[in-house]
Amino acid sequence: MQVMTQQLSMQLHVNIETIKERLGNSEDLIIKSMTGIQGLHGVLVYMDGLTDSTIIHHSILEFLISNETASEQEAVQRTGIEMLHYVKETVLAAGEVAVVGSFNILFSNLLSGGAILMLENCSECLAISAEGWKDRPVSEPSSQGVVRGPMEAFTENIRTNTALIRRKIKDPQLWLIGRQIGSVTQTNVAVMYLNEIAEKSLVDEVFRRLDQIEIDSILESGYIEDFIQESSYSPFPTVYNTERPDTIAAGLLEGKVAILVDGTPFVLLVPALFIQFFQSAEDYYQRADVSTLLRLLRYVSFLITMLAPSIYIAITTFHQEMLPTGLLINLAAQREGVPFPAFIEALLMEVTFEILREAGVRMPKTVGQAVSIVGTLVIGQAAVDAGIVSAVMVIIVSITAISSFVIPAVNMSISVRMIRFGLMGLAASFGLLGILLGSILLVLHLNTLQSFGVPYMQSLAPFEWKDQKDTLFRFPWKNMFTRPQATGKRNMIRQSKSSKTSK
Repeated sequence: MQVMTQQLSMQLHVNIETIKERLGNSEDLIIKSMTGIQGLHGVLVYMDGLTDSTIIHHSILEFLISNETASEQEAVQRTGIEMLHYVKETVLAAGEVAVVGSFNILFSNLLSGGAILMLENCSECLAISAEGWKDRPVSEPSSQGVVRGPMEAFTENIRTNTALIRRKIKDPQLWLIGRQIGSVTQTNVAVMYLNEIAEKSLVDEVFRRLDQIEIDSILESGYIEDFIQESSYSPFPTVYNTERPDTIAAGLLEGKVAILVDGTPFVLLVPALFIQFFQSAEDYYQRADVSTLLRLLRYVSFLITMLAPSIYIAITTFHQEMLPTGLLINLAAQREGVPFPAFIEALLMEVTFEILREAGVRMPKTVGQAVSIVGTLVIGQAAVDAGIVSAVMVIIVSITAISSFVIPAVNMSISVRMIRFGLMGLAASFGLLGILLGSILLVLHLNTLQSFGVPYMQSLAPFEWKDQKDTLFRFPWKNMFTRPQATGKRNMIRQSKSSKTSK
């Protein structure tokens, strides 16, 4: 740690050797020696591949070489530090130039794509902004697609991501405050919020949790999410993540706080409420009646995904009298040759489908989808023909799997899939009473959760009548005058009531 706080030396060769030693004489380290720079000897240091060659040659080197305005006598009279500041203020045409005096700040700038200008007899250097690495262009979202709406997604470049948000919210009150987290990776993390809308206590809590993170690396926003979430042992996510700029912009306008991490296209949004995971960006681009229908369909799919296999197990194992006689006879005929009880039968099919789903995700895109579909059809039909499972069980598992894809948020879909196995076990042990007991425990758990001090079931429990315009239903925009109570109390008015027009 002593090396990290080391100050630059007055001797240029000592500074160069220190940089080489710290970087292990890496091949991508470029040290360009230049004599006669304004009468002094100096070097330009940068990392190949992290800097823009156009900026290096035309905005730095060209000006350093061509701007020999100072006479030799004037150069001798200036000290090294005076000459450094003269170059910074008069010679360089680059946009961002900072004076640096310690090696830890020097390496932070150097490894972030900056160019370092060092002069002889000077214990300071110039860090010049020259970032120019290759980025993935803005493309269509891969995990949160819509039929109607913007077709742009975040990239791995944090500056591109902040620009995408600022394009949608052109307000000076949209504040951006950065942090560097990770003692080794020094990952840039940015916090964005609307100063006039977001609660100060919420913003302070976000920074408090970020500042408490002490780890050597942050490689993806999932690292941050794991540190700042309320509970690591709850199956339900309490931090929302998305790759859509319009979703983040909408959250900021409701008083939420966005956390951007360099190197990932997924941006975090807090606080996250239960109802938020069933809302899609497209809900606000369609008509209100269409959006309401689709939203109700998602809640129904949520219940099917969670309860369908367990209800089938409970009825066929304990409550056959609930079925019509004809259906009961058909089920008994199908299960006549099946050697396993309904729970084992469902467990085999559910685990098989989860394996196929995971294989489809990990395999190359050209064959992954085909393998998952063909594998499901072939294995399901073969299992029925072999008498391992019944045809009804294949139908139950299929509708359960399809319903899980209706949920817009992938992490909520995964949570429901996990809970499903627990409810299946309760159904096999206690029938419908076990499902009821599991559901009660689940509701109690949901009501104990919080996300950054906000109840997880806000708007539903505690019930907020004014917020029902955007929970289970989606009212027309002209009727949504106020922001949600959970995050918009500081500035509740979203639009003027005079904007409502009707015939």
